[in-house]
Amino acid sequence: MFRSFYRPFLASFVVAGALFNAGCEVEDPRFAAQTQYLGGIYGTAPTAGAPQDTVSYWDGDGIGGKPSVKISLGEQRAYFYKSGLLVGISQLSTGREGLNTRAGHFSIIQKDINHVSSEFGDYVDSAGNVVVPNIDVNKDPKPPGTHFKGAPMPYFMRIVGGVGMHAGYLPGYPASHGCIRMPEFMAENFFKSVSSGTPVTITN
Repeated sequence: MFRSFYRPFLASFVVAGALFNAGCEVEDPRFAAQTQYLGGIYGTAPTAGAPQDTVSYWDGDGIGGKPSVKISLGEQRAYFYKSGLLVGISQLSTGREGLNTRAGHFSIIQKDINHVSSEFGDYVDSAGNVVVPNIDVNKDPKPPGTHFKGAPMPYFMRIVGGVGMHAGYLPGYPASHGCIRMPEFMAENFFKSVSSGTPVTITN
């Protein structure tokens, strides 16, 4: 099938986030100094270190049929089908070692286009300036005069517990707390094409 490669991966629109006790915000130690929410910590500066995405494409517009998603943890790729016809492939970053994304048969149980983590994010001051980044509200004390700001997880598609697919930072290896991150334009295409009950199969 013709692969219509959409715009290159836009590093300035990367996001990382988390939810409940399984999420996607803390990076591999190699990237510990590069907090990646929306081009930095809710900023606009381009992110660095992520490889160029030459994998992701979407050809599903205008094609009907029952949707399904297959995710390969080993390949770090998601495959989108409509009635068995492959219409898109997405690069991924899934759960890192010790917080691995679980293999199995699942389905979409919730969609939230503007989802925000309830557990992971930053402590910010009254002006919105980040005081303490990359915090876990269950572990990190809140400095006086600050409040919690959850990490955004756009185009969130929950599949089990606190785990879902969403737009996020892709450093080129598994790096999340269990969620399935993908480029923003792919998360958007997946989001508009799935519904409650869409099957999602995750293999090693």
